[in-house]
Amino acid sequence: MGKKVNPLAFRIGVNEGWRSRWFQQKAYKDFLKEDYYLRSFLVEKLRKNGLERIEIERSANKITVIIHTSRPGLIIGKGGGGIEALKNEIEKKYNAIRVDKKAKTEIRVQVEEVSKPEGRAPIVAQQAADQIEKRLPFRRVLKQTLEKTMQSGDVIGAKIRVSGRLDGGEMSRTEWLSKGRMPLATLRAHIDYATANAYCTYGVVGVKIWIYKGEVFDKEKKEHTK
Repeated sequence: MGKKVNPLAFRIGVNEGWRSRWFQQKAYKDFLKEDYYLRSFLVEKLRKNGLERIEIERSANKITVIIHTSRPGLIIGKGGGGIEALKNEIEKKYNAIRVDKKAKTEIRVQVEEVSKPEGRAPIVAQQAADQIEKRLPFRRVLKQTLEKTMQSGDVIGAKIRVSGRLDGGEMSRTEWLSKGRMPLATLRAHIDYATANAYCTYGVVGVKIWIYKGEVFDKEKKEHTK
């Protein structure tokens, strides 16, 4: 049995930060449950809008939801109407799942634009899944996705893997392509990792993306030399 570790979880506290930023001893499980359902709701709703990640910050009676996306205009909408409607949906969802019904909690929503989306694993994985859903040949999707990702200036290596009934085959199988370096066991390596699902008529096809963007020490050196 292979010993596989999520590359992001493996590097939390080293060169990756937490997606939820708060501390609570007594209501830890309640806050964790609320964060899980809020994040799941937003990922399902915004996965077609270039969503990269969702961060949740908590302070006294306030929750800040930070949405990182490559298409902020689709979420904000004309005159901010889209983000206001999204905020109302989040408040309605939160009120339905919250444990402490008496406490008043203010919810704020921030949308931040992501630069170089072709080098962000969650966006690349969702784009590949969308192409597979459109019945494009999976080998073409693998090759084109890999080539497009490697064209990003900060990408040193990339790997993409798809699993399932590829192109509607009778038996499920796994296919993958890689290019460049991919030091998964090196903690100082900046590895961006994400998964996505393509929901096809013949079943679900899973997509996994690994993107290597160099070592953290190199990044620190470049920042100091600027």
